[in-house]
Amino acid sequence: MRDPYQVLGVARGASDAEIKKAFRRRAKELHPDSNRSDPKAQDKFAELNAAYEIIGDETKRKQFDRGEIDAEGKPRFQGFEGMGAGMGGRGGRAGGFEFNFGQGGAPFGRGGDAGFDASDIFSSLFGEAGRRARGRAEPQKPPEQSFTLEVTLAQAVGGASRRVKLPGGREVEITIPEGVSDGKVMRLRGLGQTDPFSGEASDVLMTIKVKPDPRFTVDGNDLRTRVAVPLAKAVLGGPLHVPTLTGAVEMTIPPMTGTTRQFRLRGKGLKGEKGAVGDLFVAIDIEMPASDAELTALMKERAD
Repeated sequence: MRDPYQVLGVARGASDAEIKKAFRRRAKELHPDSNRSDPKAQDKFAELNAAYEIIGDETKRKQFDRGEIDAEGKPRFQGFEGMGAGMGGRGGRAGGFEFNFGQGGAPFGRGGDAGFDASDIFSSLFGEAGRRARGRAEPQKPPEQSFTLEVTLAQAVGGASRRVKLPGGREVEITIPEGVSDGKVMRLRGLGQTDPFSGEASDVLMTIKVKPDPRFTVDGNDLRTRVAVPLAKAVLGGPLHVPTLTGAVEMTIPPMTGTTRQFRLRGKGLKGEKGAVGDLFVAIDIEMPASDAELTALMKERAD
């Protein structure tokens, strides 16, 4: 493996912040999802993560700078320097221990008296650790998270800003688009779990649930409502205040308005997907007085 400083593109004297910034920048450049046409993309990305495993860790970075570990994080073999005199030529003895150098002058060489290869020792000692390190060097993208957000009918129609708590506990300000429908799934990009290696975050899926409004019945893009009208106003006609999603409006009903009459307020309904806006249909409920002697006498006279 190459020098991890070279892989990350930073100087040996770089600060921790500079190393982290360089790693995130390179991770975005080399991520396999962004380089699908490059057959070596996975290897490059794994090499980047392995380099960050070394110099992104304070302890390992110091060990690497002192030459105690190599670019893969394995302890460097220091040989037998400093073990005393008497080690000359192809063999020697130090401290009562004899060292036989086989073919190629290597300790424990394949042709030496020891009869085994040092590479077998190091493979057994560090092979499993290396495999675990390689496993960590291939980050898995965090899974998407999801939650349901309840909004009022007015918010669904006119849009709104809401502060919400995401599944991971993070609070963010989101915008509910104008005209959003019940059951709509919105993707909040990059607000999910963060990959500790690449620094990339997954998405959060937010499902909109529109709460029923007791004043209205939804009929496609149209809304329907019923308004109570005193008997006198139903007979004589006059102004009437009608609730809408954007506030009450005033309309005039004609004299002798009965319960079979229905009025249309155009453009006071819901906005459809193609921008068309529905209407609000207003039905009348006539309120009868609890007691009215004059009205009772009048009705008897008319009945006779």
